[in-house]
Amino acid sequence: MAQKLAWAGRRADGLRRILMNEPRGHADLGGAVLTEAVEPGADAGVLFMDGAGFRPLSGHGIMAVTTIALERGLLLPGDPRRVVFDTALGTVRAQVERHGAAVARVVVSGVPSFVFRPGIELLLPGRRLRADVAFGGGFYAIVDAESAGVPVDGAHLGELRRAGMSIAAAVDAALDLQHPLAEAPSRLAGAIFTAPPRADGAALRSAVVRPDGTVERSPSGTGTAAIMAVLDAMGLLPDAMPFVHESVIGQLFEGRVGGRTRVGETEAIVPEIAGRAAVTGDHTFVVADDDPLPEGFRLS
Repeated sequence: MAQKLAWAGRRADGLRRILMNEPRGHADLGGAVLTEAVEPGADAGVLFMDGAGFRPLSGHGIMAVTTIALERGLLLPGDPRRVVFDTALGTVRAQVERHGAAVARVVVSGVPSFVFRPGIELLLPGRRLRADVAFGGGFYAIVDAESAGVPVDGAHLGELRRAGMSIAAAVDAALDLQHPLAEAPSRLAGAIFTAPPRADGAALRSAVVRPDGTVERSPSGTGTAAIMAVLDAMGLLPDAMPFVHESVIGQLFEGRVGGRTRVGETEAIVPEIAGRAAVTGDHTFVVADDDPLPEGFRLS
């Protein structure tokens, strides 16, 4: 699957730009492509993409693609309550709760998640911050929103974008983000700004900002896993305790520790993250022969 992801980056990036860029998409849009699986026992392979490129994993993307694939009959797994996906980071399982033909809830068993570097100091223009860097399917820098001077709400997206991009650049300059089982180093997947919750029952509210400035609307599956790894390392996430995570637009994911393992010499959790997706439509995209911007454009 990693080879398929690399192939897509080389050979199908034009298609990604057509779908993700304006006028057909927008800067913060994500997408998924179903493929044949590589590993035995998987129902399908899946590659993820967004405005910046192809990505190995998306937790909320698994929820969305599971919902679409089952409700639209794109996949017919042997067990209608479970879909096994082959991804560039390994096998990801989705447990499905259904109300008739509709998918009501998806529980994603994520990849092993762990703290990479706790409490690193970042020097930003006019500000000094501390961040916990953790892996949840991508490397994230987790910072307190108040210390960063940015509110976690939609009215301050511009500030969140600028701060997130600065943090991502600072982390990439300060650290070699090397997964213990990967051959090549990685770049930061995003900055997560944490704040007190607003929704009833939530433990934390956050905004996830990608290095290119895009902002997650969901609580982010891989971002939630990274936060859970930090909380667990601090002794704040007992195995039976749910972690309800609120997004910048008030949507909720519920996470819990589904198991424990090691990644190389590092202790890790196996997160289980539950949420739901809703199918909003079926789209036909057209690129006219004389389109002056056939692969679209980005302003941000």
